[in-house]
Amino acid sequence: MRILLFCCLVLVAACQSREVLPPPAPIAPLGREHADLGRILELASGRSISPQQLLERLARAERVLVGEQHDNPDHHALQLWLSRELAKRRPQGSVLLEMLTPDQQDKVAAAQAAARAGRLPGDPFDALNWQPGWDWSLYGPLVLHQLRQPYPLLAANLDRAEIGQIYRQRPLLQGERSAATEVQARLLEDIRESHCQLLPDSQLPAMLAVQQQRDRRMAEALLAAPQPSLLLAGAFHVRKDLGVPLHLADLGAGAGQAVLILAEVGKPVGAAQADYVWFTAAQPQQDHCAKLRS
Repeated sequence: MRILLFCCLVLVAACQSREVLPPPAPIAPLGREHADLGRILELASGRSISPQQLLERLARAERVLVGEQHDNPDHHALQLWLSRELAKRRPQGSVLLEMLTPDQQDKVAAAQAAARAGRLPGDPFDALNWQPGWDWSLYGPLVLHQLRQPYPLLAANLDRAEIGQIYRQRPLLQGERSAATEVQARLLEDIRESHCQLLPDSQLPAMLAVQQQRDRRMAEALLAAPQPSLLLAGAFHVRKDLGVPLHLADLGAGAGQAVLILAEVGKPVGAAQADYVWFTAAQPQQDHCAKLRS
C-alpha cells in the first residue's frame, strides 16, 4: 500500500512539474485589441495552436531557433517563459545568445559558475562585459535566469576583431543555399532598407559579408553546442529562407531544427520564413531614418 501511494505521489509530482504556466501578459502598449494578439500559428498548416502544443512540438526538436524584435519587451518575457517551460519537457543542453560574443565567453562561464554557487554578479555589465547596445532592462531577467541553470550559456555572435577582419578581407562563403544569388540579393535589399538607403554602394558587399558570417557563426555554434540547444537571436537571423537555417543545411544539418518567430501583430510571417509565429503586442514605431539623416 505504501509503495502504491509513493508511486501515485511521484506521478502527481511529475504531472505538476510539466504543467504549463500561463504565458506572460502583454507589456508593449500597442495592438492590445488586435484579433491576432497572443495567437500562435503552425505555418505549414495555417492552424492555430495552444502554448502547450507549441511546447510539445519545440521539445521534439534538437535545435530550437527563436527570433525576436530586439526592443519589444513581450519578446523577452516570452523567451524567458519558453526557456523555463522547455526545460520541464526535455533536458536542456545549452542556450546560445546573439547578444554574446566569443571574447565574453570566459566571463560568462565564470559568472555562471558563481551564480550556480548562489553568488549572482552584482554588476552584470562588469561580470559579463555586457555590451551597452543590448538594453539590460530587457535582457537582464533572461540572462540572470540562464546563469543559474546547469547547462551552459554560450556566445553565438562574432566579436569586433572578427567583424573588422571581414570588412578588410571578405571571406568566400561556402554553401549552395546561403550563397545563392537570390538569397544574397534579398539580404542586400534589406541592408539598404534598414540603413535608410544612406549607405554608399561600396559598403554593401562588406555589410552583406558581415551579416552572412554572423549567420554562419550562429549555425556553427549551434552544431558545436551541447544538444538539445536553444538559440535566441533577431528574427531576421533565424529566418528559414535567409538566415541560420540555410547555413545549417550547408553544414550538413538540414533537419532537426524548429524555427519560432515572435512577431508584432500586423506583421506578416509566412511558412517560408518560420515553422511557427507567435503574435505579440507592439512597440510604438520609431523613425530611425530621421535620426540617421539628422
